[in-house]
Amino acid sequence: MPAMTESLLTMTAITQLLTSTMRTTAPVLLAAVGGLYSDRSGVLSIGLEGYMLGGAFGGFVGAYYSGNLWIGLLAAMIAGALLALLYAYFAVTLGVSQAVAGTGLVMLAAGGTGFLNRVLFRSSGDFVRITPFQPVAIPGLSQIPVVGQIFFNQNVLVYLAFLLVPVTWFLLYRTALGLEIRSVGEHAKAADTVGLNVTLTRYGCVLVSGALAGLGGAYLSLAHANTFIEMMTAERGYMAFAIIIFGKYNPLGALGASLLFGFADAVQLKLQIAGLPIPYEFLLMLPYVLTLVAMVAAGRTVSPASLGTPYKKQ
Repeated sequence: MPAMTESLLTMTAITQLLTSTMRTTAPVLLAAVGGLYSDRSGVLSIGLEGYMLGGAFGGFVGAYYSGNLWIGLLAAMIAGALLALLYAYFAVTLGVSQAVAGTGLVMLAAGGTGFLNRVLFRSSGDFVRITPFQPVAIPGLSQIPVVGQIFFNQNVLVYLAFLLVPVTWFLLYRTALGLEIRSVGEHAKAADTVGLNVTLTRYGCVLVSGALAGLGGAYLSLAHANTFIEMMTAERGYMAFAIIIFGKYNPLGALGASLLFGFADAVQLKLQIAGLPIPYEFLLMLPYVLTLVAMVAAGRTVSPASLGTPYKKQ
């Protein structure tokens, strides 16, 4: 009997860990999938951290003042897309350094959301909170032992994040639009020569990137923390940028890398709860260090040939 009890406790702990992994994977996966569109079109997705911050704040403001979480999600997508539009103007239209423009955008989002948060909510220790998204059990599937709890009893944003992976793969590799996006990212001049609108394609992909990363940020404020905290993304946007590279600019690769990050994040949370005599700062580093080590071990990745290179029609 003690052995059986111990076995059940172990199985319960594993189930809880994997369920938590799905949740911690969702925000970074949303940002990574969004960033794929931008990178595949030839525009560095280095502004993902800024889009996520904008989405986290915009989503919370929208949900708080409307009393509707769905309106909050819409506001998050708009906030992320507006920041992406600003980045696209500098990176695509003006042709400035995308690394510099993206870094500047992140700084703008960090300072802007912090300032607006203090103006609107005057947060000084007590956080304004909302009722978050709740898990939605899928009838039938959620009743499957172990698997049902892990995969089919999550909130809608988790489902959306994982659903976007096959949708994005199909769009990029099995549709004419996907071929156009990849062509613009590989050789912008050749794409222009055959009649593709390079500027329009890149603008569209950057806006999609901002909207999806905004959803990733909204996950943190509307389904995780239930409030907005300054810099609450905790560099997840930069990690999503690294995950795209680790995943070799492929949606399926990004999914695997995101799961690795999510698992490590879930583990460090469990270790903190366990009260191990380890400084929590070291535990917080775990998912980032593990993902970066795995990225180095994965070896060289071939990026789209025109990635980061502005294009001016002659």
